[in-house]
Amino acid sequence: MSGQSLRVLVAHCAYQQRGGEDAVVEAEVDLLRVRGYAVATYLRRNDDVATLPTAALAAQTLWSRRTVRELMDEIARFRPDVIHVHNTLPLLSPALYWAAARAGVPVVQTLHNFRLMCLNALFLREGRVCEDCVGRLPWRGVARGCYRDSRAASGVLAGMLGLHRALGTYRHKVARYIALNAFCRDRFIAGGLPADRVVVKPNFVDAPPPPAGPRDGLLYVGRLSAEKGIATLAHALHVAAGEASRAALRVAGDGPAAAVLDGVPGITRLGALPADDVRREMEHAAALVVPSVWYENFPRTIVEAFAAGLPVIASRIGALAGIVTDGTTGLLFEPGDAQDLAQKIAWAKAHPAEMAAMGRQARAQYEAEFSADVNYRRLLAIYHEAMAERHADSRGKAQGARRKRPVG
Repeated sequence: MSGQSLRVLVAHCAYQQRGGEDAVVEAEVDLLRVRGYAVATYLRRNDDVATLPTAALAAQTLWSRRTVRELMDEIARFRPDVIHVHNTLPLLSPALYWAAARAGVPVVQTLHNFRLMCLNALFLREGRVCEDCVGRLPWRGVARGCYRDSRAASGVLAGMLGLHRALGTYRHKVARYIALNAFCRDRFIAGGLPADRVVVKPNFVDAPPPPAGPRDGLLYVGRLSAEKGIATLAHALHVAAGEASRAALRVAGDGPAAAVLDGVPGITRLGALPADDVRREMEHAAALVVPSVWYENFPRTIVEAFAAGLPVIASRIGALAGIVTDGTTGLLFEPGDAQDLAQKIAWAKAHPAEMAAMGRQARAQYEAEFSADVNYRRLLAIYHEAMAERHADSRGKAQGARRKRPVG
C-alpha cells in the first residue's frame, strides 16, 4: 500500500496546558502528511471539561456517546485504514475503541503515560515512586485521592478502568500499543496488557546537525513541578555554589514549583520559550539537566537535546537510565540525591572536552534511533502489523461463520 493510498485517522484529546504529548501528536501528523499520506484528525480539547456538569463529565469518562457518534461519522466520511489514538481522557473515553471495532478499523494506541495502571499516571506518591496499583484495580488510588487530590474524581477514573478491563476493551479492542521504550513496555505488560501487542517506538524530532561553536553552562527545559525534581535541582545548585564549583543554569519553562528556584545561585529564568528558541538554547549549552524523580516515559526534551548534540545529566530512574548512557551520551545520578547531582555538575564543568565528545555521541544516537526517517519507518511498520492482524481476525470470523452455516 503506497503513502498516497494509506489513510490514517488520528484521535486525541488535547490537554488544558499544552505539553509534550500534544507536540508529539502534531509532529507525527506532519511526519505522515509530508510523505504523502492522507491524515484526518478527530480532536477534542480538555478545555471543554469546565463547561460540563460533574455527572455528565463522569458519564463521558466511562462511555462517551458523542465520541461514538462523531467517530462513526468520521470513519464513514474519511474511510481510514487505521486509527491512531493518543489521549482519550476524559472526553473521548474508551468507547472510541468499540466504535472503531464496530467499523472494522484497527486501532494503534500510543501510551504516553501510565494512566491505564496509575490514577495520576505518574507512579508517584508523596515524592516517591509508587506501584501499589500495578496489576490490580486501583482502589488504593481512590482511597488516597491520587487523581487531582480528589477521591470522587479518582473513583470515576478507577470506575472507567474497572469497567473496561471487565469488558476486555484494553486486551481485545486495540491491535497495537506503542510504548516509548523497553522499560515502559515492561511496566505495561506487568499491568496486564498483552505482551504480543505492545511494541516499542520512541519519540522523535526532525532536526539538522547543530552548528559548530563553543558551549557553556547548564540548561533545564520543561515544566517546573515536583515530579520533575526541581527541589533536587535547587539543592544541588546550592551545594555546587558552596563547594566553589558554581554552575550557570538557564531555565526554560514555568509551573507550580517555580518558586522553589527563587534565590538559587547561578540561575537565569527564561520562562516558557517557543520551540525555535529552545533549540538555540540547546545548541549553545554544555549539558541538559533532567532531575526527574518519577518514571518519565520518554521526555521529548532528551530527543531534542541529542539532536542538538547536547549531552544529558539525568536521574538514574526508570526509562531515563536506558535512554542516557552514563559516560557516553551523558551522566547519570541517583534520583533525589542533590549531592550526587552536584558532583556530576562539577565534573561536567571540569571536563568540557569529555562533555563535548558525549554530545557528539548523543547526535550519533539521534541519527540512528530518533530521527524522523527512522521513526517514520517504524510507525509505518506498526500500522501494517495492526492492519494485518485485523484482516486475519476478519478472515477467521468469516470462515467460522461459514462453518456454522446450516447445510441445505
